Amino acid sequence: MNPCNLLSKPTFVVIYCLKSPTSFMHLRYLAATPFHNRRFFEANKQIHSLPPYNMVALRSAENGDWLHQDSVRSVQKFESFVTIDWLDDELEEHRRHISNRKNANTFWELAFRSMRTWLVLGAMGIVIGSIAASLNVITSWLASLRIGYCKSNFYLSERYCCWDEEHCGNWTSWLDYSVLNYIMYVLVLAVFLTTAALLVKLYAPTAAGSGISEIKCIVSGFIMRGFLGWSTLVIKSVGLPLAIASGLSLGKEGPSVHYAVCVGNSMAKLFYSYRHSASKGREFLTATAAAGVAVAFGSPMGGVLFAMEEISAVFQLLTLWKSYVCALIAVATLYAFNPFRTGQLVLFEVTYDSSWHYYELPFYALLGVFGGVYGIVVSRLNKRVAGFRKKYLALFPVREAVILATFTASISYFNGFLKLDMAETMQALFTECGSDDDEWLCDKNLHKGKTIFSLLFSTVMRMFLTIITYGCKVPAGIFVPSMAAGATFGRAVGLVVQKFHESFPELSIFSGCPKDGPCVIPGTYAFIGAGAALSGITHLTVTVAIIMFELTGAVKYIIPTMISIAITKAINDKWGQGGIADQMILFNGLPHIDPKDEFVFDATVEEAMSTVTTAFVADKVYSVDDIMATIENRSFRGYPVVSSETQAQIVGYVMASDLKDALGRDDLPSFCKFDLSGTSGENVVNLMSILNPSPMIVSIDTRLEYLMDVFVRLGPRNILVHDNGCLAGTITRKDILRYERTKHELEHPVMQDGLDALIWDKFKQLGAIFAFNKTN
Repeated sequence: MNPCNLLSKPTFVVIYCLKSPTSFMHLRYLAATPFHNRRFFEANKQIHSLPPYNMVALRSAENGDWLHQDSVRSVQKFESFVTIDWLDDELEEHRRHISNRKNANTFWELAFRSMRTWLVLGAMGIVIGSIAASLNVITSWLASLRIGYCKSNFYLSERYCCWDEEHCGNWTSWLDYSVLNYIMYVLVLAVFLTTAALLVKLYAPTAAGSGISEIKCIVSGFIMRGFLGWSTLVIKSVGLPLAIASGLSLGKEGPSVHYAVCVGNSMAKLFYSYRHSASKGREFLTATAAAGVAVAFGSPMGGVLFAMEEISAVFQLLTLWKSYVCALIAVATLYAFNPFRTGQLVLFEVTYDSSWHYYELPFYALLGVFGGVYGIVVSRLNKRVAGFRKKYLALFPVREAVILATFTASISYFNGFLKLDMAETMQALFTECGSDDDEWLCDKNLHKGKTIFSLLFSTVMRMFLTIITYGCKVPAGIFVPSMAAGATFGRAVGLVVQKFHESFPELSIFSGCPKDGPCVIPGTYAFIGAGAALSGITHLTVTVAIIMFELTGAVKYIIPTMISIAITKAINDKWGQGGIADQMILFNGLPHIDPKDEFVFDATVEEAMSTVTTAFVADKVYSVDDIMATIENRSFRGYPVVSSETQAQIVGYVMASDLKDALGRDDLPSFCKFDLSGTSGENVVNLMSILNPSPMIVSIDTRLEYLMDVFVRLGPRNILVHDNGCLAGTITRKDILRYERTKHELEHPVMQDGLDALIWDKFKQLGAIFAFNKTN
């Protein structure tokens, strides 16, 4: 039996030619083999139901489309992304580089071209630093408006209105009665968040949320149109201060990465050479992501490590250097603006003069345990809330924002740790109290029992508010709320340890304490607790340790910080599902291949490939109009070329864009051919010049684990599959992801528990009561 004769396998493969002169072939094959991916199995436990898995067909035998996709949540947004072919992009970039060197006339022209990337990076850093400084000032002013205003200069926040004044007379509350001030507090917060939600809904829906999950997908090679455009940049920058000032349990750090990457993408698109180079664009996106974290935390090295650990799928040494330069310039610009007029890059930047003691290590370990538990609990419950939001609240983003603002303000007003801006709260929690300090937490007459209860209450409420808030349709991050929750818990632990020392100072474990200075510094517990919670929700380790180190500049506390983060990571690795960004990628159905994952499929390429494709035949003469119609009517970006209909040996691969360019001129003959012999004649266009004779090809028996490694390391968009040299099908990066996620959800369905529907019914009943009271 000839393996290339497709008609010799009628059971599995069918080949036929249409009556049109444009001959193309449809290959059909369907199979199913169980597989298991450890990370996906643990991470994607969403609430939905599917038919029991029993060798269910995954792809249509008629057209090759994937089946059951409406029921598989983890692939819902695949069609919104366009896959980049990194191999073709690198080849095109190499051709442009050679052409530029040949066409350069002078030394100065060559020098400018070599320096242009660095100049653009510098400009991006300056813009990002300027935006960050402006947002800090605006957010501080809007946050102050929640409780009052400056009589002498309305545009000043409370900090600037009462600069160097012990008893400030210029700052006043809105009204003279506490009850009315409470109502005003709630109204101002509701107005802020409603405005932010309306801006997002009307002008840039892509500006909602954090954006880190989508950025990871884009950098890995899946483009989402409009997500990094100018409109997103403007609305994200305008809506972020409103969302933060509204008092919701939201942070600016994730959105800072988003608007920074928008700056990188938008400015790079102004240059022709960068606009048409995906590899250059990836470098700019990675570098500006580092700058976004750097200005958010005042941590340039932390930003670079964040880009390496969280964002970039392929991090080269040159990309590291570019990220370093962009982050450095952005932070230097922020420092030049000096938005807080104190020399601080962030409000909760602190310094510690004292060192830690060995007896404190178990308590630092306890903070690490809290960080791990916090990350697991918050991420799982937040996914549940996100599922409810997507199912029932998707059409009511503004109403949801109003309800969230009103609810949050009503609770936060009566607790000092929830009422203040989170940055100001962490600044107070991190503070190392001196002997003469008498402000708030450093007051010697402070009742520790009540304060500990208030701190623990605020920790629980911060977790609850973060769970129900993160994911609403406003610019929102989760870094700072997590740090605030960890800081309040850490300060409570610190106060307990301090109280224990005051009660039993003669114990041997306290023998190393100084006689004159403090033995226990509760602020350091708050600081380490904040780092543990941040590590727990993001699943980052080195990045968090360096960020916390740069926030304090205290080398002394790097060991306790590393210990707590290590324990947090161990707990998350054992019982968690990864960082919140990775979980949201799966939950929202975004395409992403993480090179750090270990994939185990127990299947071959044959199980996931598409056997329905369009292939041109080399021994056929085609009408130019028919080829152009085929390209227009089909969504393929390229087409295999085989030797004949009965001997489908792979000859090469041709891009649809190249066919359009080659056949789009009016002065060409009406017929064309992929002429292997070169004897097509004058009236037939020979398309061999645009044919890639060496496309990426794998055997039909190749293991999917190996194929995934090829996609990760080389980055092709699609790969041809052969069976003994004959075309058997094609497979893309999206195909292997669809196979993985669809198969998992068919094998491990999660049944509905009815809780979401019950909660929604209660909401509707409550709404009906309000509507009835309003009409009466």
